[in-house]
Amino acid sequence: MIEKFNVIVEEGEDGYLISEVIELPGCHTQAKSYDELMERTKEAIALYLSMKKPEPVRSKFLGLQQVEVEV
Repeated sequence: MIEKFNVIVEEGEDGYLISEVIELPGCHTQAKSYDELMERTKEAIALYLSMKKPEPVRSKFLGLQQVEVEV
């Protein structure tokens, strides 16, 4: 069975890429390249799912929006 997960990718201050799996609290990893990050993210998801049963997600991820605010 194939499951889909939503992943947020950010660049840290040190230049590493960081991924966070929205549906799995505490499931995140980092890497230097995007391809390596995706492989490590898949490994992190597999490990997370093998260690504990995920709690049901009560909301559905709809999207990500960047907004500008004058400060």
